[in-house]
Amino acid sequence: MNGADTAWIIVATALVLFMTLPGLALFYGGLVRARNVLSVFMQVYAIACLMSVLWLVAGYTIAFGSGTSGYWGGLDKMFLLGVDADTLSGTLPEVLFFAFQMTFAVITPALIVGAYVERINFSFVLVFSGLWMLLCYAPVVHWIWGGGMMADGGIFGEVGTKDFAGGIVVHETAGLAALLLAMMLGPRKNRTTPPHNPGYVMIGASMLWVGWFGFNGGSQLAADGGAAMALTVTHISAATASLTWALWEKIKYGKASLVGIVTGTIAGLASITPASGFVGPIEALVIGVVAGILCQEAVNVVRNTLKIDDTLDVFAVHGVGGIFGTLMIAGFGHGAWIAQVGALLVVGIFTLVVSYILVQVIQIFVPLRVDAETETNGLDLSAHGERAYDMNS
Repeated sequence: MNGADTAWIIVATALVLFMTLPGLALFYGGLVRARNVLSVFMQVYAIACLMSVLWLVAGYTIAFGSGTSGYWGGLDKMFLLGVDADTLSGTLPEVLFFAFQMTFAVITPALIVGAYVERINFSFVLVFSGLWMLLCYAPVVHWIWGGGMMADGGIFGEVGTKDFAGGIVVHETAGLAALLLAMMLGPRKNRTTPPHNPGYVMIGASMLWVGWFGFNGGSQLAADGGAAMALTVTHISAATASLTWALWEKIKYGKASLVGIVTGTIAGLASITPASGFVGPIEALVIGVVAGILCQEAVNVVRNTLKIDDTLDVFAVHGVGGIFGTLMIAGFGHGAWIAQVGALLVVGIFTLVVSYILVQVIQIFVPLRVDAETETNGLDLSAHGERAYDMNS
């Protein structure tokens, strides 16, 4: 065990959990109407709790078990069987590696929340998120990070798929599942209401930005120069994409908004995520410049051309950003095109098929969408018996 590495990954684990709770909750909560903000908080919080338990039960062993299959890790590490405080994974206690990866399993299905807010049944959220993490996310983790079929020497040759911190594993899977769910769920009755609290959005985005240092820097799994570079290029991309999003918004609409600039931040963060362990500051600058414009245009395509109510633009920001960053690894010469494109295609098809089957099966037993009256009145009071704000005080 290396004490410095262990100390850094303990901090990184806390930072990644901080991204979901409270960062993502505030970011998404501020973007919805006042009568739905608590429902968003509840969905994100409950997902964090459920994914933590399921990761212990079976998610970790599916992703990182000792099985020799290229498709999944087996069941030998269910409930962390055989793992104690002295068991090592590289230079880290394996139980810490488990915890660090658990925070990724928490945030990935939580990202999908943004596609279906204000109209989805809470019970469906929990059932879908739990099964999706086990049957979609965990196998993909094994394929790319767990020594599975897309790692070095796998189906794409000696130079396997490069995905440092989750452009494919996290952002592509969550983005595509979000887009599919939004299509199957249908649009909200009123899509034009602006965010009820842009201040929440900015605070949440700021927390995500800080937490992303653990997300990307921690993925080095060591306290070394690689972690420092990953942290630095993450910041550069985020800052640059924030500026280009705001500039592009100003050129197109005459005003640069607070919600816009912080959405650009998330676009830059998602785009640098897969490449953060391979690129330098100048390459990160290029990724950020493109991401702020590319993801903003993707928002317009999904909303206005495809007419899909991906409410908080999960696919346009996370999905498109993660895919773009994954391709830029090959574009800058740090990976092979066939491995990067091949992984995107295989994982994309797998994600869509698994997500579609899950939605179709689960809605036989659990309603997918709330009724019209509940949607009109807001999910806070109807589903959870609480209000975020006392309008009479």
